[in-house]
Amino acid sequence: MTNLEKARTSALQQPSHLPRIGFAGVGWIGRHRMQVLVDNGLCNVAAIAEPDDEAAQLAQDLAPDAERSMSFQALMDRDDLDAVVIATPSAAHAEQSIAALNKGLAVFCQKPLGRNAREVEAVVTAAKRADRLLGVDLSYRHTTAMIEVRKMLKSGAAGDVFAVDLVFHNAYGPDKPWFYDKSLSGGGCVIDLGVHLVDLALWALDFPSVTAVESELFAQGARLTDITRIEDFALATIHFGSSGIMRLACSWNLHAGREAEIAARFYGTEGGLAFENVGGSFYDFSATRFSGTTTSALVAPPDDWGGRAVLQWGRELCSSLSYNSEASQCVHVAKVLDAIYASDPTGDIASR
Repeated sequence: MTNLEKARTSALQQPSHLPRIGFAGVGWIGRHRMQVLVDNGLCNVAAIAEPDDEAAQLAQDLAPDAERSMSFQALMDRDDLDAVVIATPSAAHAEQSIAALNKGLAVFCQKPLGRNAREVEAVVTAAKRADRLLGVDLSYRHTTAMIEVRKMLKSGAAGDVFAVDLVFHNAYGPDKPWFYDKSLSGGGCVIDLGVHLVDLALWALDFPSVTAVESELFAQGARLTDITRIEDFALATIHFGSSGIMRLACSWNLHAGREAEIAARFYGTEGGLAFENVGGSFYDFSATRFSGTTTSALVAPPDDWGGRAVLQWGRELCSSLSYNSEASQCVHVAKVLDAIYASDPTGDIASR
């Protein structure tokens, strides 16, 4: 650890010091995460890197003292930051995260952390080597409904879970062209939407070993045979533990009869538990318990969960810059996504 890094760590241990954070990318997601940290008194917004004038101005309305630059490199050239929040296009996530971590900065990054498991593993390795906090915006973990489902699963309320149904259908598709370029995005609806559900299922079940994956990918209604193209519909079967099975379905632009269908349903020897969106909403979620033919409501909206991932990271950052091993869970999820894209049915894909 350099003297500058030691000084940062020491300063953060003082109650009066708030982390000085640079924000790379301040579109609506980046601005929202900034506002959460500012509103909760968890940071000083020192700098903004954003080439779009309108987005930069909206961010500076939230943080008038922040210095605006045009590039991520300008953030890296500073010597007064403790951390960066990254909300840039997916192709840049791994490279930018590694650059920041190598400079001794903590990182909070939008999902996906990388376009494939190799990139994700490189970021996590950099965080471990630098002993720096790494957070990823897997926001559905922080919904009250999913927290309750996970708590019930851990209590044994469903018995031994042997089947999981995962669904994320979005009646719309992304509005930015880079999403449709695999070299920039890493993939289509699986890495954009499916990542949330795969993460939730593995996290809720304490990351069981994943032993095999089979998948079918589609584009505009036809099976995808060109691996350079982006999928807009995917079906995958994920085998976990000794005999468990998950089924994932996700899509963009599906005629689903509603704006979105989002669900993670867990079936066990003693009952079932479900995390589901309500009324086609992207934001309202419920938790439900199943027993035979009986359904019991556990959690219902409203629930203001959108900024809780960055809030947790910000609170942790205020007490320590040090690495948290939870970040390594992203590698397990990324390996499953790689297997979905490769449909390689062999090998222990995501064991601890």
